[in-house]
Amino acid sequence: MHSPRRTNRISVVAWAQAQGFLFQIAVVFLLGQGPTYAQTHNDYLDSFDGDGDKRVSLIEFQKAMSWAFEQMDKNGDGVLSSEEQLVPKAKPFTLKEHHERLAIQFGKQDRNRDGFLSAKELAAPPQM
Repeated sequence: MHSPRRTNRISVVAWAQAQGFLFQIAVVFLLGQGPTYAQTHNDYLDSFDGDGDKRVSLIEFQKAMSWAFEQMDKNGDGVLSSEEQLVPKAKPFTLKEHHERLAIQFGKQDRNRDGFLSAKELAAPPQM
């Protein structure tokens, strides 16, 4: 039997790997949605910035980063089953769980802690 510390470490690593995977997929899908690819930090920000205020709120981040989830959720039930994921034997998870993970990621990206992501913060590599 695994110790709680070891099990938690394994769970965190598995979560981080899955989260990073979904982040990469979402970025690829977001950049490929429009007629052109993002060329600058500001172009990238614009793909997330729903209200045009040149900063990204948590809600905007979650909406943009959920596009891939929604595309993968073939039956539209709000759950990515093992069959709908690209990772063999992956644990199913809900859109709500995905949003919770994105909120954690958003907090890590928000380096100045102002509650928004700037173009520079958004374009920074994901923090684990």
